Amino acid sequence: MTETRPQTEAAPLTGEDPAPVDVEPEALPHFVDGARWTGTGTETRPVVNPATGQPIARALCGTAADVDHAVAAARKAFAEWRQKTPKDRADVMLEAAAVVETHAEELARLEAANAGKPMPLAREDVAGTIDTLRFMAGAVRAQQSISAGEYVAGRTSMIVREPVGVVAAITPWNYPLLTAAWKIGPILAAGNTCVLKPSEQTPLTALRLAELLADVLPAGVLNVVVGDGPVVGEALATHPDVALVSVTGSVRSGQAVARAAAESLKRVHLELGGKAPVLVFADADLDAVADGVAFAGFGNSGQDCGAACRVLVEESVYDDLVARLVSRAEALAVGDPAEGDHIEMGPLVTQAHRDRVVGFLDRAYAEGVRAATGGKAPDGDGFFVLPTVLVNIPDGAECTREEIFGPVVTVETFTREDAMVAAANGTRYGLSASVWTENARRAADLPGRLDFGTVWVNDHLAFATEMPWGGFKSSGYGRDLSAYALDDYSRTKHVMVNRTR
Repeated sequence: MTETRPQTEAAPLTGEDPAPVDVEPEALPHFVDGARWTGTGTETRPVVNPATGQPIARALCGTAADVDHAVAAARKAFAEWRQKTPKDRADVMLEAAAVVETHAEELARLEAANAGKPMPLAREDVAGTIDTLRFMAGAVRAQQSISAGEYVAGRTSMIVREPVGVVAAITPWNYPLLTAAWKIGPILAAGNTCVLKPSEQTPLTALRLAELLADVLPAGVLNVVVGDGPVVGEALATHPDVALVSVTGSVRSGQAVARAAAESLKRVHLELGGKAPVLVFADADLDAVADGVAFAGFGNSGQDCGAACRVLVEESVYDDLVARLVSRAEALAVGDPAEGDHIEMGPLVTQAHRDRVVGFLDRAYAEGVRAATGGKAPDGDGFFVLPTVLVNIPDGAECTREEIFGPVVTVETFTREDAMVAAANGTRYGLSASVWTENARRAADLPGRLDFGTVWVNDHLAFATEMPWGGFKSSGYGRDLSAYALDDYSRTKHVMVNRTR
């Protein structure tokens, strides 16, 4: 396990030098109406490699006027894009997927440098991006609805699905490229146009994606404006020409956008935080559990709304499972993704977020919690926290209730199934959970008793593009992936024809 890391030089962001901009030569511009655009403001912010703590670029800070410009471009492009047939849009999206595939390694390296992702995970995200675009291209050509027919005598009714218009997509820093694709894919396939606001911490792959697709998508169909949530996000949520706002982020971010959007009664698509319980029964394959938690709890440094972060285990196998989790955590190769493909866990995204996670740990220790391994930020460059397994956890401890969003797994023990289920459901979050057991009846029964949008059995954090991803309760009410996402980004219209003579 790496506790200190040599500082490495930042690699070039792309295969070509950025075009010069008027505001500041090194500042990365927005992308609006099919081209780079320097915007109306002069403020910039550094974009940092979290593994080294060093700036690798600068990005412009968008303004409300920049949002106006981008929305106007998207609205103009919508008039033509919406008229394309599903086949025509599908053809464009398949071409877009091919472009991403051609530049897959470049995008993966850019994602690793900006988000601190291990290269194998970054490559998986690019593969998921390609698959999402291809799936939506096919799904939009096969949408189903209630059959046209005579539901009132002498009148034929039919359901028509229409795009909603300009959609604002606000994406987080933990999966910058993949979550952008989860938005862009169904938004564009359904016939909408998009203004994307990536996280100001991790804008590089979104900007590069828009650049790469400039020769594929008509100008104005996809626009990217970088900036802070209270400025750019607020402007998008309140803009009168934005029909729907789609957010992946924290509960607080989703609440802010929903409040802002309420004034104009625009639709909101929310995929928010989680606190995924991992229910482990005595008959489970404990090695499989440990492997699953190591992957789903530590793989993206725990920065995942579906992370396997709260283990609830039967008392009789508690010590055995803790020993396995500690062994897996201590064996992980932690370091700068630039060191090579053997790195399994990278840094947290920013120093502020690293400090936030350490604050959770400090408060946990004050409550009597103990770290069986890890539990601190190591010395050296970058924003790292060691893979951590917390034990000796009192009832109601903060670390079991709140989303830490770091490489921290808590382990609690139970003797009764009902108590384990009640503890799992006793949270404001409802995004995902997993059940680990070899009992077929229990495996079939428990998912129905768990109040979460996704429940895995003997697995965790496995995704299928064909299946929806989204939660209940404070985890939001939007659905990403699958044909259900196309429903979220379209509207139904009833057309009735009176054919009486």
